[in-house]
Amino acid sequence: MREGIDILLRPLVTEKITQMGEKFNRYGFLVDKNANKIEIKKAVEKMYGVAVESINTIRYSGKRKWRYTKAGILEGRTPAFKKAIVTLAKGDKIDFYSNI
Repeated sequence: MREGIDILLRPLVTEKITQMGEKFNRYGFLVDKNANKIEIKKAVEKMYGVAVESINTIRYSGKRKWRYTKAGILEGRTPAFKKAIVTLAKGDKIDFYSNI
């Protein structure tokens, strides 16, 4: 079994996710690509001490990118990642800004 730090890479702090947190009690995390919903749930509950109601996961593939330079065409890819949207039970909250 992997630890929570290995599964949860970092929280997503965007305007859209912040609004979802205020309105629907949902929070976003970038997670390990191979983590499943059960591992993500255990990691969030252990790290933040909250009760998780449900989890939605989204996998993003890396996009192909290229640009023209003096040296010619440079090609590459953006990294692939997995995002988890975690819905907490009523009354639970996660404060990402408390340690700042």
